[in-house]
Parts: sequence; C-alpha cells; structure tokens
Amino acid sequence: MRCPFCSHDDTQVKDSRPTEDNSAIRRRRFCSACGSRFTTFERVQLRELVVVKKNGQRVGFDRDKLARSIAIAVRKRPIDHDRVERIINGIQRRLESSGENEIPSDMIGELVMDALSNLDQVAYVRFASVYRNFREAKDFEDFVGKLGGDKD
Repeated sequence: MRCPFCSHDDTQVKDSRPTEDNSAIRRRRFCSACGSRFTTFERVQLRELVVVKKNGQRVGFDRDKLARSIAIAVRKRPIDHDRVERIINGIQRRLESSGENEIPSDMIGELVMDALSNLDQVAYVRFASVYRNFREAKDFEDFVGKLGGDKD
C-alpha cells in the first residue's frame, strides 16, 4: 500500500485486528521511507453498486460520501461515533444485499432518513433540509410540524 505522506510504494502492516462490530479489518501501517504511521480499513464488498441519480446519471457507490453526509447531519450532536459507523455499515449492507446493482439515490436518502429519525431528531431535520431541498423557513416549519404530529 502506498504511503499517504511520501507516496512510497511499500508500507508494512504492524498490527491487524477486526473493528468492534467485526465489519472491517483495521490495519496499522508503517512507512519505512519516511517513518510515518497510518491506519487503513479493509471491508467486504459484496457487489459493485451503481447509484442512479435523479437526473439519470450513474456513478459508483461511494461509502465515504455517505459517511460525510451523515457526519454533517450529526455534527456537534451527542452521538457516539460507533453508532454512526454501525448506521453506515447497515445501510451499505442493505444496499449490497438488495440484489440490485443499480440503486436509485432516493432509496439511499430514505434509508439515511429512516436511520437518523431513530437516532437523533436534530440530525434528522438537518439531513432532511438538504435531502428534501428546503428553500424557505416555511418548509422547515411544515416538516417539523409533521414531526410533532407523529408523536401525538
């Protein structure tokens, strides 16, 4: 594996162990050229997924993009990183085991919305504001009003 610091092609694995939820292998690596240490994660990929966007464009599924969008929604919320990681792993597993190679972007958005609604209401509203493309304050009011109505 190439060193992310100096681009040397040969790095050594110093420690290898499963993550807490056993969904990946965590490897601590060492670069003999520059002496840097870094961590990599190895995950099982059941199939190549293609995301079909609303405009018809097809792009490869990007787990990191999913993780970034959820991280933005949960930023500064009292949520354990491991819970967020389990949500991301769960969504990816559901997509891979769906039997479909092409996944509509709407399906991914709905899976994230469902997971966040069970995790944290503020994160849920943050994600929804982007996913549902809220344009004005009234959109927020209507959405939050529906949340309040669901609880009664």
